[in-house]
Amino acid sequence: MAENSRQIERLLQDIAWETAQCRSWIGKDSIDSRVLEAIEQVPRHAFVPDWQVPYAYDNGPLPIGHGQTISQPFIVALMSDMLETKPHHVVLEVGCGSGYQSAVLSKLVRQVYSVEIVPELAQAAQECLTRLGYGNVTVRHGDGYHGWPEHAPFDGIIVTAAAPEIPPPLIEQLKLGGRLVIPVGQPYGRQELMLVEKNAAGEVSMRNVLPVAFVPLTGDHGAEYE
Repeated sequence: MAENSRQIERLLQDIAWETAQCRSWIGKDSIDSRVLEAIEQVPRHAFVPDWQVPYAYDNGPLPIGHGQTISQPFIVALMSDMLETKPHHVVLEVGCGSGYQSAVLSKLVRQVYSVEIVPELAQAAQECLTRLGYGNVTVRHGDGYHGWPEHAPFDGIIVTAAAPEIPPPLIEQLKLGGRLVIPVGQPYGRQELMLVEKNAAGEVSMRNVLPVAFVPLTGDHGAEYE
C-alpha cells in the first residue's frame, strides 16, 4: 500500500509537469482538483494485465490485449478535465478498454455508460468495475460510433479511440450545453484531440486542443474511411 501511495504521488507529479508543458495548447496551467482526486483514488494497477502491473503508475499508455491500450494517465486526466463534469451528469464513453477511464469518470459524475467493441474487453471491464465497487458504470459490447441512444442525451461524451471524423450520432446524442472530447485523425497518423461544444441553441462549435496518438476507432464506419 505504501509503495502504491508513492507511485501515485509520483504519477500526480508527472501529470502536473506535463500539464505545464502543454499549457499553450490546453489553455490552462493545472487540471481540475476533482479530476486529480479521482486519478489518485482509482487503482490503475487493477486495470492492466498482470505482467504490466509494475508499470501501472508510469505516465504512459500500456497494452491490454486485443490490439488495445489503456491510455496515458495525463491524457485520461486532460480528457476528463475537458468534459467539465458535474456530480449530477450522465456521460457516455466510447471505447471502454479495461475500464480505467470509466472508473475515473465514475468518481466525477452520477452515471457512466460505456461502449466497447471488443466483446472480451467489455465483459472483463464490467466484471472488474463491479468487483471494485464502481456501481454507477454500465458497460455493453457494441459499436460506439452509434453511441447509446437509449440513454441519450448525455451531458458529456468521451471517445478513447481516434476517428477519421466526428461521428454524427455522437453530436446528436449530446445534450444542449454538453461537451464531446474526441481524438480525430488517421490511424497511426496525425491526430488532434478535439473539443466539441453544443450551446443552448443547439449550435455546435469545434476546436483542436492537442496533438495526440490513439488506437483507431474500429467498426463498420471506422472501416469506411480507411
